[in-house]
Amino acid sequence: MNLAQFKQVSEVEWKIAPFGKMRVPAVIFADQALIRDMDDKVFEQLTNVATLPGIVQAAYAMPDAHWGYGFPIGGVAAFDADAGGVVSAGGVGFDISCGVRTLHTGLRADEVAPLKQRLADRLFARIPAGVGSTGPLRLNANEMDAMLRGGARWAVEHGYGSAADLDRIEEHGYMAGAEPDQVSDQAKRRQRDEIGTLGSGNHYLELQEIVEIHDTKAADRFRLRVGEVVVSIHCGSRGLGHQIGTEFLKQMVIAAPGYGIELPDRELACAPINSSLGQAYLGAMRAAINCALANRQVITHLTRQVFADLLPGTHLTLIYDVSHNTCKLESHTVDGQSRRLYVHRKGATRAFGPGYPALPNELRDIGQPVLIGGSMGTASYILVGTETGMTRAFSSACHGAGRAMSRHQATRQWHGRTLMDELAGQGVLIRSPSLRGVAEEAPGAYKDVGAVVEAADRAGLACKVARLKPLVCIKG
Repeated sequence: MNLAQFKQVSEVEWKIAPFGKMRVPAVIFADQALIRDMDDKVFEQLTNVATLPGIVQAAYAMPDAHWGYGFPIGGVAAFDADAGGVVSAGGVGFDISCGVRTLHTGLRADEVAPLKQRLADRLFARIPAGVGSTGPLRLNANEMDAMLRGGARWAVEHGYGSAADLDRIEEHGYMAGAEPDQVSDQAKRRQRDEIGTLGSGNHYLELQEIVEIHDTKAADRFRLRVGEVVVSIHCGSRGLGHQIGTEFLKQMVIAAPGYGIELPDRELACAPINSSLGQAYLGAMRAAINCALANRQVITHLTRQVFADLLPGTHLTLIYDVSHNTCKLESHTVDGQSRRLYVHRKGATRAFGPGYPALPNELRDIGQPVLIGGSMGTASYILVGTETGMTRAFSSACHGAGRAMSRHQATRQWHGRTLMDELAGQGVLIRSPSLRGVAEEAPGAYKDVGAVVEAADRAGLACKVARLKPLVCIKG
C-alpha cells in the first residue's frame, strides 16, 4: 500500500482525510511493515465505508486488515440510527458471530504429552469438521427456533454444559432481539444438523500451551500459568449465517435506491437501521449470533467428554467466548457525549476495558479477555481490553493474523500432507478431513500474528496478556 495516501499519526496509526463522498476519516492501526503489505483494496474498501449514511467518528481497520466482501476484514464502523445510520450485511460478513472461546484444562503440558496422540484422534472422531459436516443433533422446526432465540442458554438447558459457562460468554450466552421468523426456511434447513460442528476454512479446535506471560495481573485474574494447557474453539454460525448474509445482501442491493442510498460498491449493500429491512436483518443476524453461541457450547460439551474419557477428573472451565463478526447496539462516548451506536465489527474483536457494565462481575475491574487466533503452527494470544481502547475504535481489536495470500495461492505453494508432516516434526499434530483445506490454511499464508498483536498493543486497542503455542489442531 502506498503510504503517501496517509497521514501518519503515530508509529501504529495512519489516517486518511475525507475526500470525495467520505463523511468521516478512515484510520488504520498498523506498523509501517504491516500497512505496506496490505493490499490496496483495504484502502479502497475502508474509504468506501466512510461514505455510508450515519457513520460516526471514523471508519477503522485493525492491524490484521485485508480485502473482504464490501467491508475489509478487520473493519470497524459505528452508525447512529437517529442520524439515518445504516446496517450492512457486508459489514458483518457471511460467517455471522464467528468467534473464539478458550477453556482452562487445569493440566500441564507434560501431563498431556503422553496422551497427545490419543487426544488428537479422539477429538477428531468426536467433533465433526469440514465442508458439509453434520453434528450429533438434528433439530425439528420448534427446536430450531428455540435454539435461535436461546443461544448457549438453550444448549445448557439441554444438558450441554453448565450455567456457570454463561457468565463467561459474550452477552451472557444469548443475544436479545433475535427473531427466528426472519430466518428463511432454507437457512434453517442448512443448519438443521450442523450444531456441534466446526465447519471448514480457518475454523479449528486447538490444544495450546501457555508459553509466555506479558501481563501478570491480568494473567492471574484469567488463571493463566506458563506450562499449562488450554483449549481454543474457533467457529461460527455455519450454513445458517452464510445463508442469512447471502439473502439479505441481495435484498439490500435491490432496496438501496428506494432508500436514497448511493452505493460506491454493491458489496456495501445496506439499509437504514430504522427501516423494516434493516430491522428484519438485525432480527435474523441476532438469531445467527445465538446459533454460533449454541454451536460453540455444544462443541465445548463434546470436548469435555473427550477429556473426561482420557483424563478422568479433568474439568474444563471457560475463560471467555467472544465473537468477531457482528453488529451490536452499544453505548460509546463520542466528543464527550454518550451515544447509542450500532457497531459493525467484521473480523474484529470486541475489547471492552475495565468498568464496562456488560462484563462479568469477576472481570469488570480488569477488562474483557480478547482472544486472538493463530493458524495451526503459529502462536495465538490472549489480550485484555483497556481504558484507552474504549476510546480508540469503539472498543475493538484485531481478531487474528489476517490472510497474506488467497487460498488458491496457498494451495499452489503448499501440499497438505507435507505440511502436516512438517508441523508434526515441530510438535503440532494436525487432524483434518481435507488435505487441500490444510494447504489453504498454511501458516505461511497468513501475516505474522506476533506483529499484528504487537501493533494492537502499541496502539492501545488491547494489552497483551499471554502467548500460546499449538499442540494439537483439529482443522475443518
